[in-house]
Amino acid sequence: MDIITNTLYWLSTGLLVPVIVLLLLFFFRALLLGGSFYGQFIDRNKNNRAIKKQLINRKLEELSVDGFSDKQRKSNELVQTILEMLEKENNRAGLDKLIGDYEIIADKDLGKSRILSKLGPMLGLMGTLIPMGPALVALAVGDVASMASNMQVAFATTVIGLFIGAIGFVTLQTKQRWYADDMNTLDFIADSITEKKLNNRPEERKS
Repeated sequence: MDIITNTLYWLSTGLLVPVIVLLLLFFFRALLLGGSFYGQFIDRNKNNRAIKKQLINRKLEELSVDGFSDKQRKSNELVQTILEMLEKENNRAGLDKLIGDYEIIADKDLGKSRILSKLGPMLGLMGTLIPMGPALVALAVGDVASMASNMQVAFATTVIGLFIGAIGFVTLQTKQRWYADDMNTLDFIADSITEKKLNNRPEERKS
């Protein structure tokens, strides 16, 4: 029994370094995600609001490639998808394919936040529990300095893990609302294109 417990102890203790390394990697990844999230926030306030205003104030048949700036076409994935939909307006299957492709892009982007929101607290908890074993051993033999060092590691990993999870959770919740709004916009455009096509058929027959 002692062999099994000692093996588990050494295995868990050996995981401390990989856990700390992963926490540091996820910490820097969370910082990068926070920066890109801020950039997306600014972009949505400028571009996506203009897109919706264009859809509301102008009739769909008046929309064209010229209605979007070059910067929007290059930097905004939603604008690129709308432009492709306007080019494939005679193909309902193509419209559905474009909407599906955009949904895949959105899910891939959300996956980054999901990973941080879940793995951050998990790694933080592991980084908290692993040093507790050596800390208790140090306490039993009266080595206060070693116990304090292990407790310091435990508290630090907890804070870093919670920070990573918070960044992932906030960005995930916000982006889910963003992409749900985008999907609603794309569905509206696809349905409007299809409706316009159906309304134009009687005129084509008459001519």
